[in-house]
Amino acid sequence: MAELSFADFTQSPPIVAMPRSYNAAYDLIARNLIAGRADKIAFIEDNSQLTYGELADRVASFASALRAHGIEPEHRILICLHDCIDWPVAFLGAIQAGVIPVPVNTLLTADDYEYMLQDSHARVAVVSASLMPRFLPLLQNVASLATLIVSGGDKDNSFTMEQFMAAAGAPVGVAPTTRDDICFWLYSSGSTGRPKGTVHVHSSLMFTANYYACPILGIQESDVTGARLCASTDR
Repeated sequence: MAELSFADFTQSPPIVAMPRSYNAAYDLIARNLIAGRADKIAFIEDNSQLTYGELADRVASFASALRAHGIEPEHRILICLHDCIDWPVAFLGAIQAGVIPVPVNTLLTADDYEYMLQDSHARVAVVSASLMPRFLPLLQNVASLATLIVSGGDKDNSFTMEQFMAAAGAPVGVAPTTRDDICFWLYSSGSTGRPKGTVHVHSSLMFTANYYACPILGIQESDVTGARLCASTDR
């Protein structure tokens, strides 16, 4: 069963304890629910927002829908989304299911996306509606790509996020991952050749939060932060 990490900020640098049985999505969401923040806003976009409780429900639905569509732990899904609340749902939902999300930059070409899909063997791509013209032809070109999910619109040969999650069956629970298991990939910019998929493990997210976001940036619970969610590793 997945456990929560622990950080002691009374010392500098803080002491971070990372359990062996660990899932990054579970840690990021469950610790806020346990702390009584289910009704607190977690993510905001132009026209909508998600509380931590709503985020937990949608992440669980996305994780279950992946399994219902035959996506198993360690399979890859590519995420090419503009900043929106579907981004954390897809990213954390995949991680909770033990599936490996591959977030990519939204400013790339169809050729770049075809290369990354081929290289990662992604079976699903979650794509903003405005970017779908670059991806629809790839259904014919990339043998591993079976499903396109569109966010913010409705396109032929694809599911909307709601349609995809409507297929979710019984909750699959949290995948039995460990702190050292692969959690997500990020592609480099390819400045010295083709982009390379760099691997990040489950403990990476919370180590970054506890060693950088909290003590260096000084982020507090009351802060609101803006982020570009679709970045590569060195841009």
